[in-house]
Amino acid sequence: MSSIFEPAPAAAGWPYYQHIIFDCDSTLSAIEGIDHLAAQPDTKQEIVALTNAAMDGEMALDAVYGKRLELISPSRQAVLELAQHYLTHIVPGARQVISSLIEIGSDVYIVSGGLIEPVKEFGISLGVPANNIRAVEIEYDQLGGKWWQSNHQSREQMHDQRYLAYRHSELSESDGKARIIQQLIGSKKGASLLVGDGVSDLMARNAVDLFVGFGGVVTREKVLHNAPIFIQSKSLLQLLAIALGSQQFYKLSKELRQSVCDLLTQQPLYFNRKTLQRHFESCFASRRIP
Repeated sequence: MSSIFEPAPAAAGWPYYQHIIFDCDSTLSAIEGIDHLAAQPDTKQEIVALTNAAMDGEMALDAVYGKRLELISPSRQAVLELAQHYLTHIVPGARQVISSLIEIGSDVYIVSGGLIEPVKEFGISLGVPANNIRAVEIEYDQLGGKWWQSNHQSREQMHDQRYLAYRHSELSESDGKARIIQQLIGSKKGASLLVGDGVSDLMARNAVDLFVGFGGVVTREKVLHNAPIFIQSKSLLQLLAIALGSQQFYKLSKELRQSVCDLLTQQPLYFNRKTLQRHFESCFASRRIP
C-alpha cells in the first residue's frame, strides 16, 4: 500500500491533449547537441555560454546560432554521430512517454533548434514519424576532403566535409517555434501541448493550448516562473498524467500509472497558475490503492 496521486475514473475535468510537441536538447536528451560538438575545452566553454545565454533569453538565438557552429566547424561525421550521443544521454522516461502516447493514439512531434540529421535519426528511433520532426538544416563544404581524387565522393569523403553554413529558418530564431508548430498542427482537431526547457519554447506557448516547462536537465528561471506547469523531476514520466488527462491515463498499465503517480507524490509539479493547480489536483486526488 502506498499513497499516490490517482485520477478518479469519473473525473471529467483534466483534458486529453491530442498533439504533443517535444523540444529535443535538454528535454528528450540531456545534452545540447551543438555544445556536444565542441571538442576543445576553451571553445566548449564559450559555446556553452552562448547556448545558455540564448536558452535563458539573455541573447537572441539567431545572434548566436551561426557563431557557435563557426567556432566549432564540425565535420558531417561528427554531426551524424550526435544521434547516438542523444540516445546515450536520453532523459529518464522519455522513451516510455513517447511509446505510451503513440500507443494511446496521440500525435507526437519534435520541434527543435538542433541540427536536423541527428535530431531526426534520434526522433525516429523513439518512434516519432519523420514527417513530424523539424530542426535546422546545415550545409557542408562540398570541396572539403580529397574531393579531387574521384568524380563521385565516397561516403568517407562526404563524412569529412566540414560545416559551411546553416540554412536560416524559424527554428534558428528565439521566437520561431510558434510558426513551425502552427504549420505542423494547422487546423487539425484536438488540443495541443508543448514541453521544453528553454525560453524559445516558452515563447511558443501561445501556439499551443498548454505549455509545460521541463527542468529535469537544467532549470531556467524564466521558464520556471512563467510556464503554466513546470516539471521539476529528472524524469519525463509525469508528462503522461498532464498529457493524457484523467480518462486516457487509465489506459496505461497499472505499473506505469503507479510509477507516474509516485513521482507526482515525491516531486510535485510546480504551478504558476493556482486555478490550474487546483484543477489538476481535483482530477488527480491523493488516495491509497493496493
